[in-house]
Order: sequence, then structure tokens, then C-alpha cells
Amino acid sequence: MAPKPEPEEEAPDESWMATFADMVTLLMAFFVMLLNFSKIDIPMFQEAAAGIANEIGMGKDAANPVTAMQEAFEDVVAEMQADQVVDVQTDEEGNITIELASAAFYKSGSADFRAQAIPVLQKIGELLNAPRYMAYQLEIAGHTDDDPIKTAKFPSNWELSTGRAASIIRYFITLGMDHRRMKAAGYADTRPKYPNRDKDGNPIKENQLENRRIFMTATPMSLQERAQIFGDAKYGLVQQKMGEATEEEIKGSKVAPSTLTGLPKKEE
Repeated sequence: MAPKPEPEEEAPDESWMATFADMVTLLMAFFVMLLNFSKIDIPMFQEAAAGIANEIGMGKDAANPVTAMQEAFEDVVAEMQADQVVDVQTDEEGNITIELASAAFYKSGSADFRAQAIPVLQKIGELLNAPRYMAYQLEIAGHTDDDPIKTAKFPSNWELSTGRAASIIRYFITLGMDHRRMKAAGYADTRPKYPNRDKDGNPIKENQLENRRIFMTATPMSLQERAQIFGDAKYGLVQQKMGEATEEEIKGSKVAPSTLTGLPKKEE
């Protein structure tokens, strides 16, 4: 009698390996992030976390800090009816940028504010100084066109552009903003948005008008910068305040709408 054939061996079930590999990869990513957490910029981390939460469907209402900040500034600009002379955007690095038309905010050839511009600057400064945004630093840069200026106070466009930027910093300081969060820069006519002149050398007035501007950039501080400004103990309180900020704190007190939109955009 012939012996019974041995049963064929069944191939091992390895379907669990895909799940196991995914779990190991996630754990590795988690510990790498944990190891390097001291080097992570908190606002940028929060933005990335919100994006991940939205992508995987775990937090459809997760707030993107940059988007929320941009919307807050846009609300302020709309409330003040200044949308024609104030432009709020985000740059390629995810920083908030605020562009002010110089003709609407300054007297011609001067770093003195127009009276109608002060309420708008006040609202912008109060928002930047709200607890939620205390860990952002601010660079304010002045730009001019290429028409030369020569006065006792401003011998050239370098002094005018820098003086206009510095005047905003001085005003924000009067609102209680920490001066260590801010810096001023003046670029004169070296970084125009549009050509100041045509191919024949004639001035293009519309372009010159656009080139006269103030450009603010709000950038989240690194952990080291925050510790230097606020101190280790105070930094913990700042973080707590950032988390507890309410809508009322962010918007601040009500100010009557400005008449900036009624100002001539062209300097005299």
C-alpha cells in the first residue's frame, strides 16, 4: 500500500506585516519629532499639525494659526474701510505681510502721519499686541519711488523710507508693544514693485504711486528669541496667554471707521 502523500505546506499569512510596518514608521516619526521638539517653531508646528489633522479627517475644524491671523487682519481692514490702501497677504514662507500705501498714511515728503491714518494704525498695532500674537516679531520696511528728495530732515529717499518705518515703530511702542519685537528698514527706491519709468526715462506716475509703500512682515519667533525677550519664566506665561486669548482681546476696543478711502492716493 502506497504511503499517503504529505499535505502541502500553506504559505504563511504575512498580511499583518503592512500594518506592523506602518505602526513602526509612525512610532519612529513620533520619536524623531519628540527628540527634536526643542528646535521646532511652535506656531509653524501648530500650522503643520492643523494641516495634518485636516488631511486625515481628525479635525475638520482645526484652526490654521496663519490663516486665522490673516483673517483677523482682514477683518480689521474691512472694519476700518481701508481695504483700498491696506493689503494683507501671506508670503511664500507663510508669514503675514501687511502693505500700506504711503500716500494714504503720510503727508507728502514727510514721516508724519495723516490724521485719518492713525485709527487704522491703532487697530493694526492693537491686534499685533494681542496675547495671541505676542510671540511674533515685526519688520517694518519703507519704500519710495525714484523721484529724489532733499530736505533738511530727509536729505535723500534713504532717510525718508527709514524714517517712515521708524515712525510706525515709535507709534506701536506708545500702544504698549515691546520694542524688542520690532525692527525698521529703509530701502528707498531699490526694490520697486513696478518700473518707475518707461523705456524713454519718463516717470510712470501710477507705478511710482504703487512703489511708495510700507511693508510689514510678522514672523513667528524662534524658541531662543522668545526666551531672550520674555525670559524662561515669563515665556511660559506668554504661551498661556496665547492659548487663552479671546476674540474680544484680539479685536480690542471699537474705533470708528477711518476715512482713508476718501484720501487721494497720489501725493501732492
